Amino acid sequence: MAERRMIGIVDAPSSAGAFAPGQEKAPAALRKAGLTEQLKRAGVDSVDIGSIPLVRWRPDPAHPFAQNADLVLGSIQAVALLVREAIAADTIPLVLGGDCTLEIGTVMGFGPDLSRIGLLYFDAHPDLNRPVGPGPGALDWTGLAHLLGEPETVEAIAQVGDGAPMLQPNQVVLFARDPSQHTEREVEAIARLGLRGNTCLEVARDPETTAREAMVLFGPEIQTVLIHFDVDTIDFTDLPISHHGGRNEGLGFDETMRALGALLSDPRIGAITISELNPDHADTEGSVLRRFVERLADALGNIPQRPG
Repeated sequence: MAERRMIGIVDAPSSAGAFAPGQEKAPAALRKAGLTEQLKRAGVDSVDIGSIPLVRWRPDPAHPFAQNADLVLGSIQAVALLVREAIAADTIPLVLGGDCTLEIGTVMGFGPDLSRIGLLYFDAHPDLNRPVGPGPGALDWTGLAHLLGEPETVEAIAQVGDGAPMLQPNQVVLFARDPSQHTEREVEAIARLGLRGNTCLEVARDPETTAREAMVLFGPEIQTVLIHFDVDTIDFTDLPISHHGGRNEGLGFDETMRALGALLSDPRIGAITISELNPDHADTEGSVLRRFVERLADALGNIPQRPG
């Protein structure tokens, strides 16, 4: 008889790498919106793995272009430990962030050998910037640059795992990126590294088919795929939950969740990290977050069962 794969929930309430505070409230807000109950409704078993210490963004004028690097590093290491616990408990980690740098911790948790790990980066922004001036100094938009060992990144973060770089370009697929929101550095890095993937316009035309095609881009050497899901992919006008708040940008809420559900139907799914959700941007009645949690649970319900 087939056995459903259990979700291991990891709370990662940190906005250390963000542009401003807010994301650190996301794990508690998702739970308050009924995440556990909605998972049960969708037929998904879950267990709480634990929570990292709450870290709220603060200004770091002493390090203007790599603000709060020590706090970011600590949160990454804490996430990695809990992801390892989730894996040891034979569950699929569901990491509730928090800012995008926490993905580094999720990837690190699958070490030390990451050669068969793939990362699907479901994000309007590829986060390939470098923490050097000029720029806002938020490490949030440098996460993938650190994972790929790009030059001029924070050495302690880029080398936090058992080997640097953690990932090679052929282990990464960019999904639903919005070229109109890329910096010049990101455009250059995508071309130089030969990163594959698709744009939000391509996903909007056929979310399910585009999702399945994206997963095919991972070669046979990739046995486990991690999903990085940044909610700023959702048009803020359609569902105001992201920290970025981009209006009339990205994908509609329905298109986004249809794509996520198709991605999660792949049997190689190993983890999903949710980032950039800012509860302060949602409505005070809580209906927006409840809508999101319901659709998230439905998408997680697509994770295949183990062979019977």
